[in-house]
Amino acid sequence: MKRYLIPGLALTLALTGCKNFYSPQLPADDLTLYTEGLPFEMAQVSRPVFNEFSERITEYGARGDGHYDNTEEFNFAMRRISERGGGHLIVPRGVWLTGPITFQDNIDLHLQEGAVILFSGDYSKYPIVDTYFEGLKTRRCISPLNANGKKNIAITGFGTIDGHGDAWRWIKHSKLTEGQWNALLKQGGVTGVAQGSEVWAPTQSILDELRRCDMNVPTWCQTDEDWEKARDFLRPALLDFANCENVWLQGVCFQNSPAWNLHPFMCQNVIIEDVMVINPWNSQNGDGLDLEACKNCLIINNKFDVGDDAICVKSGKNKDGRDLKTPCENVVVDGCAVYHGHGGFVVGSEMSSGVKNVSVRNCMFLGTDVGLRFKSARGRGGVVENIHIENVNMINIPTDCILFDLHYTGLSAADALKQKQEMAAKGIVPERDMQPVSEETPQFKDIYINNVTCQGAMRAFYFNGLPEMPVTNINITNTQVTADYGIEINESKDITIDHVQLFLPKGREPFTSEFVENVNVTNLWVNGEAFTVNN
Repeated sequence: MKRYLIPGLALTLALTGCKNFYSPQLPADDLTLYTEGLPFEMAQVSRPVFNEFSERITEYGARGDGHYDNTEEFNFAMRRISERGGGHLIVPRGVWLTGPITFQDNIDLHLQEGAVILFSGDYSKYPIVDTYFEGLKTRRCISPLNANGKKNIAITGFGTIDGHGDAWRWIKHSKLTEGQWNALLKQGGVTGVAQGSEVWAPTQSILDELRRCDMNVPTWCQTDEDWEKARDFLRPALLDFANCENVWLQGVCFQNSPAWNLHPFMCQNVIIEDVMVINPWNSQNGDGLDLEACKNCLIINNKFDVGDDAICVKSGKNKDGRDLKTPCENVVVDGCAVYHGHGGFVVGSEMSSGVKNVSVRNCMFLGTDVGLRFKSARGRGGVVENIHIENVNMINIPTDCILFDLHYTGLSAADALKQKQEMAAKGIVPERDMQPVSEETPQFKDIYINNVTCQGAMRAFYFNGLPEMPVTNINITNTQVTADYGIEINESKDITIDHVQLFLPKGREPFTSEFVENVNVTNLWVNGEAFTVNN
C-alpha cells in the first residue's frame, strides 16, 4: 500500500512557502484583443482563476525518477486539492512516470521547468470507457489526460507531457525509409498487410483489428469481453476533456500521442495558448488539435508539428454527430505556426453538427500537405458557414494551397491526389452522380479568405463540391500563390476571386472549371500579366 505524505500544515505551507514556482497570472484584459472587431458576435473568454493554495506532487510521495509509477499519487492529489477548493498541483523537475490522470474541478496542473510527465505504455493501466472518437459514439481506452463535466481546469507551465504513443501506434511501411523500417523491426512487434498497406504493429491484436476495421472504430464489439479483446487497438487521444467549462492549456509541450493529441469535446470557454504540439510526421491519426463541438474558444500563439491535420475544427460524424446538435462555434485561431501536418487549418471531415463563426488570422503553414483544408463527404450532413480567414503565409505545400472537397474518402490529400492521377492515367473519368439532398448532405458556404501568400504549392485552389450541393459563396481576395498548377473549380456557385496573383510554369492553364454557376474572377494576374476568365 502506498503512503501519501499530507503535511498537517499543508495549507500554511501553500500560502507562505510555495512562492518559488511560477504560476502564470496574465492580465485578464489581454484576451479582448482577440475578440474585438470580429465579423460575428462572440462572448468574452477569460482564463480560469484558481485559489493560491498549492502543493507539490512530491508531498504525496511521488518520485520523479522515470521508474516509479505515480498514478495513485497524481489522482489522489487531484481529488485532495479539489476537495479543499482547488489550487495548483506543482510538478517539479524530473521524469514522472504515470498512468492516466483524471482531472477534478478547480485544478491547475503546473509543470515547472525541466518537468516531464511520461505516460505508461502498459495498455492495462487504461480502462475502457464510453467516449467519442473520430466523431462516433464508441468505446476507447481512457485518455492519459482526461476530464468529464469539470469546471476550471488547466495545464500550465514550462514542461513536457509525453503520451508514449510509440507503444500504441501502428505504422505504414510506405512512410518510412528502409533504414527506419529495419530499425523498427528490431524493436519487435508484428508485420503484415492491412487496409491495403504493409504495416508494422506493436501487437498481433492491433494487426488483427486493422484487418477487421475500415477505420479506427471497431463496429463488431457487442460485449465487454469483445471490447477487452480489442483493447490493444483502442489507442486514445493524449488529452480528452469532455463537457468541461473554462479549460486553459498554456506553455506546455504535448507530444507523442497514441492517437489525436488534444481533443476538447463539447467544452465551453477554451483557451489554448503558447503550447507546442508534436507528433511524429508518420504517426497515423496523429492530429495536433481536434476542437470538437466546442463554443467560445481561443487558439492563440501555438506551434504544431504533427503527423496528420494540425488545427482541426470538428462536430461529430454522420448520425452520431448530427445527434449531438452542438455545432463548433465562436472560435478564434490567431498567431499559430504549423510545420508538418496533413493540413494547416482544417474543417472536417467530421462536421455533422455544423461549424460556424470561425476566425483564422496571422498564421504560418510551413510544409503542411494542404494549407487551408475543408473536407467532408456524403453521409455527414452539417453546414460549415461564416468562416473568416486572413493574413496567412505558407511555404512548401505539397498539394493545395486552398482546398474545398466534399468527396473526402479518408485518404490524405497527397494520397487522394495520387489516386486521382492514377485514374486519369488509365482514362477513368468518374461519372457525375446527382443524389437527393437530405440531412446527410454536407454543405460549405459563406467563407471569406483574404491576404494569403503561398510560395510553393502543387495547385493554387481546388474546389470540388457535390452536384446536389455545390460549394457556395466562397470569396478569395488579395492572394498570391506560386504553384505548379492554377485554379480548378468544380460543382460550385457564387464564387468570387479578386486581386489574385498566380505564378505558374510557362504554358500551364491558370483556370479551369466544370459545373459552376456565377463564378466571378476579377483582377487575376498570371506571371505578372492580366488574365481574363470568361464567365
